[in-house]
Amino acid sequence: MTTDPGRPLQTIVATDCGSTTTKAILIEKIGDEYRQTYRGEAPTTVEAPFEDVTRGVLNAIAEIEELSGRKILDGERIMTPSGAGGNPKAGVDIYISTSSAGGGLQMMVAGVVQSMTAESAQRCALGAGAIVMDVLSSNDGRLPHEKIERIRSLRPDMILLSGGTDGGTVMHVVEMAEYIAAAEPRPRLGMSYNLPLIYAGNKEARERVTEILAKKTALTVTENLRPTLEKENLTPARNKIHDLFLEHVMAQAPGYKKLIAWAGAPIMPTPAAVGLIMETIAKKQGINLIGVDIGGATTDVFSIFQGVFNRTVSANLGMSYSISNVLAEAGLDNIMRWVPFSIDEQDLRNRIKNKMIRPTTVPQTLDELQIEQAIAREALRLALIHHKSLATGLKGVQQERSISDVFEQKGSGESRVDMLQLNLIVGSGGILSHAPRRVQALLMMVDAYEPLGFTELAVDSIFMMPHLGVLSTVDEKAATDVFVRDCLIYLGTCVAPIGQGAWGERCADYTITFQGGREPVKGTLKFGELRLCPLAAGEEAGVSITPARAVDVGAGRGVPVERRARGGVVGLVLDGRGRPLQLPVKQDERVRALKEWNRALDLYPG
Repeated sequence: MTTDPGRPLQTIVATDCGSTTTKAILIEKIGDEYRQTYRGEAPTTVEAPFEDVTRGVLNAIAEIEELSGRKILDGERIMTPSGAGGNPKAGVDIYISTSSAGGGLQMMVAGVVQSMTAESAQRCALGAGAIVMDVLSSNDGRLPHEKIERIRSLRPDMILLSGGTDGGTVMHVVEMAEYIAAAEPRPRLGMSYNLPLIYAGNKEARERVTEILAKKTALTVTENLRPTLEKENLTPARNKIHDLFLEHVMAQAPGYKKLIAWAGAPIMPTPAAVGLIMETIAKKQGINLIGVDIGGATTDVFSIFQGVFNRTVSANLGMSYSISNVLAEAGLDNIMRWVPFSIDEQDLRNRIKNKMIRPTTVPQTLDELQIEQAIAREALRLALIHHKSLATGLKGVQQERSISDVFEQKGSGESRVDMLQLNLIVGSGGILSHAPRRVQALLMMVDAYEPLGFTELAVDSIFMMPHLGVLSTVDEKAATDVFVRDCLIYLGTCVAPIGQGAWGERCADYTITFQGGREPVKGTLKFGELRLCPLAAGEEAGVSITPARAVDVGAGRGVPVERRARGGVVGLVLDGRGRPLQLPVKQDERVRALKEWNRALDLYPG
């Protein structure tokens, strides 16, 4: 597909080829801004009997054609540019796509020291949109034959090997290369080619690593991930992962050669595209952001703090295929604490197992919905804990550093995720995007993440973040226009004082002043209370809050705070349940508290 680089884009069609569904959207320039106008979806056709991913793409685009009345396909060809053949209602300027079909990008990473180069390699692979199958290191406690057996049995799409700072010892990274060579690893897709391997370690070892691995793998050498202890350099290796994903992995998947030829920009792994749009928005608005995509099998968490991007995949926390793992990791008590009625343990276990063996079912009763949303809270909470453990500063770095270092890198192993500095939480995935009421999505995220001070919350309306991520590489304005106007639905702002006290005691006094002559709202927020103040999308209110002596709203204990708060489809939520959040221990008291909170936010009306 060719596009005229001098001509501004007017119409764009984008697809995301997921593991089960291929989703297509049409974006059109209306006046000075871009809007998402039509969408279509079809089953993904990467497996038998079709074994050609383009069939699902054509079916999804055909649905857009039908809805929009625009002729986009000419047989099995996407017509370009728009206005093809003199018909203003024909063709598009560019076609772009992302993909996680066939299980997405699966990688194995290896480094020398588990908590240093191996962790840097893991961060690099995760940021590139991969699922990390295993992390090997010299000091991971496995014997040589166990490492070799593990490499042989896993069959990843790609291996990332790092290790050693530049100029350091060569011996350990050469040893890891020898284990990989001895295993003679085979790729997951396509038997006729060598497995792609990226070497991003000590440059002194490049020659030896090339000698050992060049004949056994499709070796690519790039800059060291960890050139010095104090510096992490992930971008060159991340870019190589994307190139090899397209060149090797995608080229082996059924029908992708055709898809690559159609696309006007490189195809990206779905999670990498989602991360990219979040990075773009955080950078444009100058904010700190956490995003979550909770799926059937995995939960992805993205964060951008002070411009540093991190992504993690909790590959065993999901709402259908992995729902039993959520039960195993969280424990039954932690799930039951969010259920606002009494339920027999065995009954709850049976319902969870049912969802696992029938992953496409949706809740039919209010009880089932409340149980599913209780499980989602725990999946979200555990995924954030996992994310915080990996989104850290550099381990192994001495704490004595110059002033400039302090601004560049977090201290040794300290998490970058600072909830008090967080501006926005973005939720995505079926359980959040398709919650029957938007307020349910807001409370799930507040209960799971326990935001501190003032935090805005939003959800992705129809999961179009992957499409916009790949679009941002072609036209940043088009991507951000659609993201802000059609993709993000602002839910509102949560104000959560930090501290704990006896239920019913004073937590903070507040005054909320509105624009347009509406009467100010004054009151006292008590511990254990949730309050909702309507504040529409596009509106702002002034919030003046005076906390109790032992309570902090972001400026220190007992210090009053004045802030602007943005509204949304839910409004302004005052959360007096204390931080860290503690639920009553006795079951009848807990159920009563949950019901009170549900009533306060009108969570399940009627």
